[in-house]
Amino acid sequence: MDFVSDALFDGRWLRALTVVDAFTREALRIEVDQGIKGEQVVAVVARLAILRGVPETIQVDNGPEFVSKALDRWAYENSVALDFSRPGKPTDNALVESFNGRLRDECLNANWFLSLANARAKIEAWRRQYNESRPHTALGWRTPQEFALAAAREAAE
Repeated sequence: MDFVSDALFDGRWLRALTVVDAFTREALRIEVDQGIKGEQVVAVVARLAILRGVPETIQVDNGPEFVSKALDRWAYENSVALDFSRPGKPTDNALVESFNGRLRDECLNANWFLSLANARAKIEAWRRQYNESRPHTALGWRTPQEFALAAAREAAE
């Protein structure tokens, strides 16, 4: 998990919490708001845990949203290890940093966001396209969605 910041057309800030599965490379969620607090991070991870199961580890940086008591409590109650990147070492979370670079180049820099709702819609459309239509070399030229479905079938066998 990590954050990307941008602005609406009128200069108001927006923040995007990006959640990427390290195994499937799926962008599980991009939560967009004007500010995201620790409680919102917990709400996102809790919803994802219901849909996908509780992860063993979540890799995060040292931002205030990730060192919050709310996330620490949720992680403890769900036996999830929080793996914090070393300060000033974005390479510790290279997958998410690479994803965030693509998000910035292909979506944030390419769009003019007229409102928070407009930003949410455009970013969600880009996330779906990323998961459903973009093959990745690291996944054997499959999309993250195809790879995840194949992995789930193999696990069920």
